[in-house]
Amino acid sequence: MIENRYDFTNELASHLSHQGAPIDRLLIMFPTINPLYAATSATWKLSTGKTETFQALHGIQQTERFIGSPIQLLLDSGRGVRQSLTDLAENAHSAYTELAVEGFTDYYAMPVTFNSGLNSAFIVSTKTEGGFSECDILNFRRVRDFIAPTLEVFSLRHLATSLMDTYVGKRTSKKVFSGMIKRGDADTIHAALWFSDLREFTKMSEHLPADELLMLLNDYFELIAAATTANGGEILRFIGDAMLIVFPIDDQVSKQSACQAALESARDARQSLATFNHMRRRHGKIEIRFGVGLNVGEVAYGNVGAPDRLDFTVIGPAVNRTARLESLSKVLKEDVLVSKDFSESVNVPMRSLGEHQMKGIDEPQAVFAPDLGRI
Repeated sequence: MIENRYDFTNELASHLSHQGAPIDRLLIMFPTINPLYAATSATWKLSTGKTETFQALHGIQQTERFIGSPIQLLLDSGRGVRQSLTDLAENAHSAYTELAVEGFTDYYAMPVTFNSGLNSAFIVSTKTEGGFSECDILNFRRVRDFIAPTLEVFSLRHLATSLMDTYVGKRTSKKVFSGMIKRGDADTIHAALWFSDLREFTKMSEHLPADELLMLLNDYFELIAAATTANGGEILRFIGDAMLIVFPIDDQVSKQSACQAALESARDARQSLATFNHMRRRHGKIEIRFGVGLNVGEVAYGNVGAPDRLDFTVIGPAVNRTARLESLSKVLKEDVLVSKDFSESVNVPMRSLGEHQMKGIDEPQAVFAPDLGRI
């Protein structure tokens, strides 16, 4: 069973080639809605028998690679683009000249319009002497029309997955698509837990213009995300200026490894913050600081809300204590605080800061500050 659009491209191109179609290269472009890239494509080559993927970043429309290209002509006009690759003009676009250098003789791009309004492209190139015949062109159009519904299914599936991954995260996205959509549906996660937020964010929100505040928030979130995801962390929630991140514990990742990864993330984030603040000082901008609470335990992760308006959230004593650790870090003037259970799960020097009462927790809790320089 073909699971994704890349496998489909590979199977289609291989089948066409085996049936005698004169193709040495097949490219299918899939539109998408994604914060990082504007479109994605799959390119099959006869010379390798493999399909390679490419993701076009936002802003590509302003580059020389796109301006004047056959893709731009196709998208702007909605019509096919045919170009012989022999005896090209001196000012021919690089999309053509690069293929000509590789020995290609003909290029044909066809638009694929979906019922949803999205536009795709089906592009074939050949090294056959004399290029495509009129019969070849007619057959490619028939193939394009035949596969259009399938391409739309793959595009819409990718679109849905991309949007879900962007707005609710990959873990939640997988849960939703697997059918975990009823109110009350929940899983239990064993993980090292990270809760962080910005220092003096309320004060900054009162004094900074909205666009500057949003830029600062995005820079901060990007910094934390880069440090944590590189070490296996998964962002579960953005809560105002706060972030809840888990480092899952499973058959492949031990409790000690998950906690160690969380600590290494805190160290990496603090180092990145130093560089970030150096640049802000040079531009006369205020520096930012954040605090982190680290804990380890079980959390319930699932659907809560009204019958027709649900949200995935994380609840449980371990989450509450992680958030309380972060709040306490402000009082104790520490960048990172960890729980007793967390401290005992890693081989890192810790300073005991005594026991402290936490809101909503009956017994005082032992609190520790890790020596991040000794990780």
